[in-house]
Amino acid sequence: MQDHKLSVLEKIGFGAGDMAVNVVISSMMLIITFFYTDVYGLRPADVALLLVVVRLFDAVTDPLMGLLTDRIETRWGRYRPYFLVFALPFGISVFLTFTTPDAAYGAKLAWAYATYLLVTLFFTIVTIPYISLIGVLTADPKERLSANGYRLFFAKVAAFLVTILVPLLAERWGQGQLAEGYRWAMGLMGLMAAVLFLFCFFTTTERVRHQVERTPLLQQARLLLRNDQWLLLCAVCVIGTVGYVVRGSVAAYYAKYYLGGDARLLSAFLATGVVAAILAMVASTWITKRWCKVAMFRWTQLLVGVLSLAMYLLVGPGDVALAFVFYFLICFVVDLHAPVFWSAVVESVDYGHARAGTRVAGLAMGGISFCQKAGMGLAGAIVGMLLAGFGYVPDQPQSETALNGIALMLTLIPGVFHALMGGVMFFYRITDGYYQEIKRRILVDAPAP
Repeated sequence: MQDHKLSVLEKIGFGAGDMAVNVVISSMMLIITFFYTDVYGLRPADVALLLVVVRLFDAVTDPLMGLLTDRIETRWGRYRPYFLVFALPFGISVFLTFTTPDAAYGAKLAWAYATYLLVTLFFTIVTIPYISLIGVLTADPKERLSANGYRLFFAKVAAFLVTILVPLLAERWGQGQLAEGYRWAMGLMGLMAAVLFLFCFFTTTERVRHQVERTPLLQQARLLLRNDQWLLLCAVCVIGTVGYVVRGSVAAYYAKYYLGGDARLLSAFLATGVVAAILAMVASTWITKRWCKVAMFRWTQLLVGVLSLAMYLLVGPGDVALAFVFYFLICFVVDLHAPVFWSAVVESVDYGHARAGTRVAGLAMGGISFCQKAGMGLAGAIVGMLLAGFGYVPDQPQSETALNGIALMLTLIPGVFHALMGGVMFFYRITDGYYQEIKRRILVDAPAP
């Protein structure tokens, strides 16, 4: 296996790909629920059902895309060609998703389903190859961790642009028609995503060649189900994504209603979380050079639970300054684990290869992607149902019950999910030392006992 040292340019190019991906992820996690209820005009219960139904679609497309990347290799590699071919369709689908037709409620709901399915399909087509790419850039775990640090830094830059620019541009460009403003603001984000995918294609190189066996789908599935560390990461992915998306989805509501803010405060509140996450990417790289990356993963997520409880108890309606401080701290601690997780996914694939003597990469990455999107769908459904259950009324003064519900959804509810994720990680056992043994076993093609 090639322990290639990646250049700074290649790490930036790799990061640009995740920046493109996160134009969609950030909009799904941070503004899509708010957009659908307060701008598009959908009922919270309908939004909850929409987000669940689309995830059922992913249950089919994600594994199929994983299998496709295993079976097709070009002169540019297995994964990079998808960035070249689908960059522009991906950007257009983002624009269409945030386009609001002037039609009856039923037609608008149908358009929301159609466009959300479309953007999800193109998201799958580019994301499955992207999350697989790190495994073929280099086999050095330290270089992978470093590259994932770049990747997640640029991902948070995308989130920063979506959260701080989109609400402000939507208000300015809409000129009283907020839906039209969101359409063009997100259209700009879609164009940026297309350019970034092309940059990723031209600046990265697939140099690690894995022999992908033509293993039947059912046999691949059975091998994955025997990979205990991959299954554990699937659980971690779902649990952590639910917590992350519930908090991210309700942040706009919290800023607008619980803190009593306008569009500028909403933008600043969302941007505070993203700035904290960007700083966490830098801090994570520094910490993992000095402390066990798995231990950091475990304890930071448990700490999120404590901080979330403190924020719920100490921050009242209108406590703007204290809310900003706690939100910054929570978002910073939450994202310290992110580079470790995506490196661990690749390592779990190698772990399964060493144990079984057969590599199952495409289906494994497709499965992780599905788990992430399943968590996003579940979180969206939770937010929609809880908003309806707490009596939330779009763009109106909220009752005490609704305000308390919004506070719970920003603090305690996601905090429980993150603490649970940290607990599950105590069963993860692929340390750096064990991974070196795994690589040696793959080289000699000797399954681990």
